[in-house]
Amino acid sequence: MDLDQLAALRTPEGSAALAAAAAVAGGDPLTAAARLRSAGVAPGLAAAALTQAELRRRAGGKFGPEAAGMFLTRPGLEQATRRVVADRRAARLRAAGVRTLADLGCGLGADALAAARAGIRVYGVEADPVTAAMAAANAEAAGLASRFTVEYGDATAFDVTRVDAVFCDPARRSAGTGRRIFDPNAYSPPWDFVTGLAERVPRTVVKVAPGLDHALIPAGAEAEWVSVAGDLVEAALWCGALAEVPRRATLLKEGPLVNASGSAGAPCYQLTGSGDAEAPVGPVRRYLYDPDPAVVRAHLVAELAAELGATLADPSIAYLYADAPVATPFARCLEVTDVLPFSLKRLRALLRERRVGRVEILKRGSALEPEKLRRDLKLAGETAASLVLTRVKSAPMVLLCQPVPA
Repeated sequence: MDLDQLAALRTPEGSAALAAAAAVAGGDPLTAAARLRSAGVAPGLAAAALTQAELRRRAGGKFGPEAAGMFLTRPGLEQATRRVVADRRAARLRAAGVRTLADLGCGLGADALAAARAGIRVYGVEADPVTAAMAAANAEAAGLASRFTVEYGDATAFDVTRVDAVFCDPARRSAGTGRRIFDPNAYSPPWDFVTGLAERVPRTVVKVAPGLDHALIPAGAEAEWVSVAGDLVEAALWCGALAEVPRRATLLKEGPLVNASGSAGAPCYQLTGSGDAEAPVGPVRRYLYDPDPAVVRAHLVAELAAELGATLADPSIAYLYADAPVATPFARCLEVTDVLPFSLKRLRALLRERRVGRVEILKRGSALEPEKLRRDLKLAGETAASLVLTRVKSAPMVLLCQPVPA
């Protein structure tokens, strides 16, 4: 996609091509291209429209119905924030008194659009000219062009004294290859600039990868890990006056948010703590809790253990054990029926005795490959069970379990 192709897509002929492409998206690409050409769409315009239609189809899971009118790139879509996450962040910024926001490296505009919907005036800066033009087009399509404007340029040159707060989502993919960048110093903007924002702007939020090393978290910042429907999607650093607690795990469901804590349409559960507490260690007990990945990455397993009256069976494995089931949104609960040292022969015999023909396999601290184990078990039977591959006091163990209804 280049600027000329984007401009062509925004003409009446381009809109017609996009509508035709949407009607055939998701099918065989050669057949779809032939159908557009047979309808009189020029080959170049047809290719651009089909690319956008396919990206919009994929984007529905992130942006909902809004995706149907957005302009997208593959790398931009992959890094873009899900709407439910962006809306919650925008609501929190608004509740903190933010009225003007700089989005440095705004990409396709997902976070900026959410902030604009929340009533915040957003100034976006994007280093890629096509992406910047797409973000502006997305603001226009959403009816938010008066609250979200985009300039093509260097995010590090933006005058941050113009705004109340800054949001920065540094690019974590190579511009040439699209490959993930794991070294923060190679981000764009670079990590030293990103962390320096917190010293220049009283309210700064930085979106980071969920695998961020805790050692990189700036002193005094709140580090938040976010999961959506059990899928860990991102982490964010809330700096300066926005920092409320050292660590936070936020669990969201898809749906519209109406305020910072969530609504009936989008439940929001939060667990907070220091991030450096240690959970007590004890034996395997009747109930096993598998914490949400946001809780694990935020290092809040000890805080969850305190809520559940639970203990670890191995200090390095984030499975919790308790004598009674306690309802919690922060972990899945399983009832442990059998505990045995791992032995394929013994496990196969136990499952045959219990007539188990279907298993889900969970693992932490085990090198076993679940699908290979599933084949090796040669299951046959009419019942289902959960297998947990783990360690207890450093020894490999397998737990046969049954899910506890939520």
